[in-house]
Amino acid sequence: MAAEKLKRELGFRDVVLFYIVSGLSLRWIATAAASGQSAIVVWLLAWCGFFLPLAGCVLELSSRYPQEGGLYVWTREAYGEFAGFMAAWTYWMSNLPYFAAVLYFAASTLLFASPRAQHLADTNIYYMVFTVSMLALITVLNVIGLGRGKWLNNLGAVGMAIPVLILVALGFLSFSRFGSATHFTLSGAIPHAHVKDLVFWSTIFFAFGGFETVSFMGEEIKDARRVVPRSLLVAGAIITVGYIAGTVAMLIALPSSSISGLGGFMTAIDLLCRRLGVAGLIAPIAILVSISNVGAAGAYLTATARLPFVVGINHYLPSIFGRIHPRWKTPYVSLISYGLAGILFGLLSQAGTSVRGTYDLLVSMSVITYFIPYLFLFAAMIRLQSRSSPPGAIRLPGGKRFAIPLACMGFFSTTAAIILSLFPAEDERNPGAALAKIVVMTLVLLLGGFAVYRRGRRSIIRAAAEAHSAPSL
Repeated sequence: MAAEKLKRELGFRDVVLFYIVSGLSLRWIATAAASGQSAIVVWLLAWCGFFLPLAGCVLELSSRYPQEGGLYVWTREAYGEFAGFMAAWTYWMSNLPYFAAVLYFAASTLLFASPRAQHLADTNIYYMVFTVSMLALITVLNVIGLGRGKWLNNLGAVGMAIPVLILVALGFLSFSRFGSATHFTLSGAIPHAHVKDLVFWSTIFFAFGGFETVSFMGEEIKDARRVVPRSLLVAGAIITVGYIAGTVAMLIALPSSSISGLGGFMTAIDLLCRRLGVAGLIAPIAILVSISNVGAAGAYLTATARLPFVVGINHYLPSIFGRIHPRWKTPYVSLISYGLAGILFGLLSQAGTSVRGTYDLLVSMSVITYFIPYLFLFAAMIRLQSRSSPPGAIRLPGGKRFAIPLACMGFFSTTAAIILSLFPAEDERNPGAALAKIVVMTLVLLLGGFAVYRRGRRSIIRAAAEAHSAPSL
């Protein structure tokens, strides 16, 4: 496989930090806290219902098949080439809107570092320039080598962890001075079962997503079969504690009514720092949070670009995607292509009304397709339990008697999330049209993937026929 020419640049520390930057998101802490104390129970449910199945499946599958491509390889081994291609296609396509969203958040957070820059908050050109320049930087760093590109991911992980630690410290300080802003009770901790709350649950479940990403770079990790499972366990514990401790600290320091959901982390930090007389912390925290989100964008671009690279090697995409740079030993065509696609989405997200409509349609494609790769992952885990493990591979305790129910739990959680994602927002003026748009655009994306696969398949068959009919010398 051409991937053998890639450099093994990632060690244990790098992989732990990669998991943290791709699996921990400060936005979800504020989202959870805004819903009240019941979010703590939801975090525990999400840990049991999604994180544990995902981590367990990735731990075993990455040990069974430590090759480049991760999810693509696992699904292909379990269900064949078409399933493997569609798993890679849906993951690749559904993550494109992510870059615009996370870099928009990074840009808006950075404005907290300087009061004089607040006038940029309503300036589209600022967000457009920030998004395009950051994606260009991420792409260039990764093209010239994962050994350099990984430092942006590592820095992002540090920028993700330190604000959480500061938030916990501020929560403790606020409690010592003013007591708890939230009155914690047993009845208040019980989550509600309304549709709106169930949709929130599914959102929080997938805050634990991202643990599959490192395995896409299996042949760029030093001793992947040992490093990935160990790193996953360490990073998983850090992320779990970070989410729950951060949510509790925010609820202790502020009432949930004053926390504003996805964009509320820095708003809450700003309010809390000013109340405690440590306003000088606001600017450095804002810079760290901004860096963390740039690092998260870098991590997802780095990992996800490996999917078209491996698919290109197998000729289901044009073989140019499988090329490795002769000097830097990176999948440069795949990286540049994915970086340019991310830039296009970034431009569309900040464009005028008519073009923005195109972006909204593209986002609609990703609502359901974001979850589909996880269905493939859990289904692959179930199917592969019937096969013996290669020497040196790690199996979950209890073998398939534990692995299959665990994967089924993850499959059920993912299926429930897909169903809940079909419910339109409460302020949606035309729910029926919104639902139809999501379903139609999902079908368009899936049919597009099928068409690309068929084209690749025909090319492979034609090349094989030409090779067979060519006269031997």
